[in-house]
This record gives sequence, C-alpha cells and structure tokens, in this order.
Amino acid sequence: MASLYIHIPFCLGKCEYCSFNSYPGMEALFSRYVAAVNEEVVHHFFSGKTGTLDTIFFGGGTPSILSADQIGHILGCCREYFGVSDEAEITLEANPKTLDFMKLLQLRQAGINRISIGVQSFIDAELAMLGRLHSAQNSQDCVRDAIGAGFTDISLDLMYGVPGQTPEQWRWNLECALALEPTHLSLYQLGIEEGTPFAVRQQRGEIELPAEGEIVTMDELSIDLCRSKGLEQYEISNFARPGHECLHNLNYWYNLDYIAAGAGAVGFYQGERTRNVSEPQSYCQIVERGDSLLVESEKLSPEASFRETVIMGLRMVKGVSSTALFERFNIRLQEYYGDTLTPLLADGYVEFTDTHFRLTKKGRFLANRVLTELV
Repeated sequence: MASLYIHIPFCLGKCEYCSFNSYPGMEALFSRYVAAVNEEVVHHFFSGKTGTLDTIFFGGGTPSILSADQIGHILGCCREYFGVSDEAEITLEANPKTLDFMKLLQLRQAGINRISIGVQSFIDAELAMLGRLHSAQNSQDCVRDAIGAGFTDISLDLMYGVPGQTPEQWRWNLECALALEPTHLSLYQLGIEEGTPFAVRQQRGEIELPAEGEIVTMDELSIDLCRSKGLEQYEISNFARPGHECLHNLNYWYNLDYIAAGAGAVGFYQGERTRNVSEPQSYCQIVERGDSLLVESEKLSPEASFRETVIMGLRMVKGVSSTALFERFNIRLQEYYGDTLTPLLADGYVEFTDTHFRLTKKGRFLANRVLTELV
C-alpha cells in the first residue's frame, strides 16, 4: 500500500494543550505554501519512490483552514505525479469552525472522501478550557452538513481525561458523539506536553487531571458504549464500524513505508525516517531555492525496526503476527524478548494467540507502561 501524508501547519488558534507543529495567523502564506507542497511532491526527496497512492492524509494543524480549491490543487498534483487509485482513502482533518455545507460539498467534489472532525468535547465549558474556538453546536452542525454533502466516512476526535472531567461527563460526550452515528471515533487521553500552556498551568497547580481510577472507568465506558452502537475497538484509541478502519493509520501501526510532504512532515521509507524543516515560511523558501528540506534523517537497524514494529503493532487490538515478524526481520519474537516477557505474561498484560502476540484488555488500559518494557 502506497501512502502519502501532507502536513498543513496552519490553524485558527493554538490550543492550550497543543504541541503540534501548527501556527495561527499565517493566512497570507496559504497560497505560497500550497505551491511549495506541490513543488515538493514533484521534485523533492521522495521523487519516484512510490507508485499509485492508496491513502492520502491531510493532517495538521488544521488542514480544513485552506480553501477547497487549495486542497483540490494539491490532490490534482498528486493525481498527476503519482496517480491515485480509484478506491483510495483520502482523509482531511477538520475543525468544525472552518466548515459549512458548501465547503464540505466542494471538498467532496475535489476528492476528499473521509473527513476527520476535531470535536474534542460536546461540553462548551470543556472546549473553552481546552482553548478550542468552536462550540458543541458547531460540531453537531458540521457532522450533519458532512452527511448532507455526501460523506459516508466520518470520524470524530474526542479527548478525555481533561482537567476536572468526571466519568459522567465523559459518558455525555460519548453519547452525543454516538448519536450522530459516525463511522469512526478516535478517543484520545489528554497528555500534558512540555512547553504548552497546560504544562505551565499544571506546574503552578492551576489544573489537575482526573485520577487513574477515573481514567480506567472512562476507558471502560468507551469500549462498552462504542460496542453497543456497533463500533469495535481496533486500536488503543480508535473505534470503527466494520470496514471503516482508517487505512492510512493502519499503515503506521504496521510500521510500513509512507512518504510525507509539508513543513515538519515526517516520513518513513525502507527503514529510514526523515523530517522536514518545521517553520512554514522557511519551508517555502527552501523549496523555492531547490535546496534539501531535511533537518533529520535516521536509518534504523533491522533490530531497531523490529522493536518499533512490535511496539506499533501492539497498539492494535489483534496485536502483531509472529509469522509476519519473522518473515520480515528473520527474528523470532519469543527468543528476542526472552525473560522480559515472563512477568508480562504472568501478570496478564500480554498474551499469545495461535497467530498473534497482543496486549490483553488489562494491558491496553496500561499500555504505555507495558510497551516501555519492550522498547
């Protein structure tokens, strides 16, 4: 599967928790940036590395801050240079504040067939605390407009474990989301990232995250409520109706090749991870000069790539195939990890099926701790 990630680093405003490569107030750069992305697609480092694209993912930032014409211009370049398969999954991350029915219709006509809406919460007080600029009503309207515009693959992002949130409030958020009948939900536990306003406020004692027991209750609520509405957990943070799993992200979790364009974009090809220059104006200048965009390049050893494939694959509910690992790396999982597995198996955090090695339900609730043992 050939996959392309395109980073759009612009946003309406920087959220309190955000550590992503994103910049508000740069509208004057949009047209120049789109031209630079197209130039990178045609001429820069991954030229000729892949054929027809099976997935394209516009991430950010807030990709939907661009016009439908600008998104369509990038897609047109991808079609001309790579080719895009007839059944390709083409995803756009979106902020509800940036969309209306006509724009969604234009995006659908441009070729976007999967929309990922950053709802985060259906409680306006939580949205304000997070620094989001949209309301719960904006999100509900956006989903209904997307359905009206012809989207049949709609994903909603929600955030739990936010300061002051109770399991009852999380249940409300889930019930509001599920009532809109999305095909996919991404449910992310808030993490406090260094350098963000939230990190400063936490250090000052101004905010407090829910206790671990409350987080476990929220996790259990997520699984039970999603399953009751026909969405099964297929990855630690992701739930989908059958046939609506995100193919682009599955490519990440299988630790397979993907190429990437845009400011700060990270790609992975034949064991080499690369990262572009992050600042958008610098990115444009470098593309226009025809210089190299890379600020970081790391060639992973087969052993390092094996470990990374195990860690990424364990995020999926079905886990990693022992046979596929051996065929790919010529390394036997049980022999490689040896005694490291003994306490994890004994404590019921991981298990072997006939074909796969995976986290148990108990292990998924404590995934970060368990995976640290296998890095």
